[in-house]
Amino acid sequence: MTLATDDTHDVGAAAGKLCPVSGSERFASLDVLRGIAVLGILVMNIYAFAMPFMAYSNPLAMGGTEPWNLGTWFFTHVFFDMKFMSIFSMLFGAGIVLMSDRAEQRQRRFAPVFFRRSAWLLLLGAAHGYLIWMGDILFSYAVVGMLAYFFRHRMPKMLIVTGSLILPVALLLSFSGGVYMEDLKERAEAFALIEASGETLAEEQQAAVDEWAEARSFIAPGQEEMEADLEAYRGGYIGIVVHRAGQVLDFQTTGTLFFVIWRVGGLMLIGMALMKLGVLTAERDTRFYKRMLLAGYALGLPLAIGSAANLYAHEFDALYNFKLGMVPNYVGSVLVALGHIALVMLIVKSGALASLARRFAAVGRMALSNYLAHSLILTTVFYGYGLGLYGEIPRLLQMGFVLAVIGLQLLWSPWWLARFRFGPFEWLWRSLTYWQRQPMRI
Repeated sequence: MTLATDDTHDVGAAAGKLCPVSGSERFASLDVLRGIAVLGILVMNIYAFAMPFMAYSNPLAMGGTEPWNLGTWFFTHVFFDMKFMSIFSMLFGAGIVLMSDRAEQRQRRFAPVFFRRSAWLLLLGAAHGYLIWMGDILFSYAVVGMLAYFFRHRMPKMLIVTGSLILPVALLLSFSGGVYMEDLKERAEAFALIEASGETLAEEQQAAVDEWAEARSFIAPGQEEMEADLEAYRGGYIGIVVHRAGQVLDFQTTGTLFFVIWRVGGLMLIGMALMKLGVLTAERDTRFYKRMLLAGYALGLPLAIGSAANLYAHEFDALYNFKLGMVPNYVGSVLVALGHIALVMLIVKSGALASLARRFAAVGRMALSNYLAHSLILTTVFYGYGLGLYGEIPRLLQMGFVLAVIGLQLLWSPWWLARFRFGPFEWLWRSLTYWQRQPMRI
């Protein structure tokens, strides 16, 4: 078996107690895959660091209609959008299985450690979202992980079937929401015309107008809302915290209930199955991974490409995206993610690019620290309390910042792990989880 890891870090035994996984117990294929995933996520997250959130999914927002900027969006949409987050979600589920199995092999109670660990991740995610960057995913991972925990003993086939049935729920909810908002928009516009004619609106009519105004400011903000966002993020720290608080609350409540639980939850269950089947630990034969790669890309890439073309044809209309526009990439991203996983496993098994793979593995061992470092570095670059470049850098040039951060972390992570057992946030997380200061220096 290829030696590898899990950033969710196991529970080993030392002096008869549960403790973090040791280096010798890790699976290198998982570390490499996790490192690639966390850096791949940055390719999409840069849009939300550098521009108003609307521009994340709509390249026509904030300009960007030039061929090189539109082409940048097209490329990242096809190969990165939702793909690496899908991999990371599967790895989170795989980590639950790995930790649980190791605890049970040592006849140790796993539940208290896991739920304590998840609670600290939830608090860290909340702090990350409100105090640093609105796009936090740690909070939702903690919530969904605690639900996925109860499926850890299911057979692989059952996990794949259950995960595949859970995944489309988010699409159904999104479609229903799109239909509702489309109707709300029509009613609000009709009531606005009545008001413009001089009539006084009834209470329920005014409520519909107000509800649509609030919804539109988030899903399809106009120039006024975009200017307010730009002004806020180019300002001081306190103003930014206040400005994003409502969005973070929506993401960590409504977003989790109506999207994340189903999308991330389904993928976690599939990741559990792939872990049990030896797919993520490079234990399957080369022929298996070649077939997996071919199937994932042959089925997934046409859907992702078609998604980009379809969204462009509909001018990235937000309501259309809610109803039907997101479907092709939602499905295709899972398939492309499986193709990406197969490609990484083939590289790991072959021993090719060994030096680079070790660097990605180091990034993966410090995935939490590296993920949070993205926020600390890039909010400082783009927000008003730093360099104030928010809304100033076009998409193509944003990729230069992505490459710089990736290069930095590929250099920094091996250097750090040559001197310390854990990344700084991994050390803090583990120390809080086990309620005991962990040894840091090697």
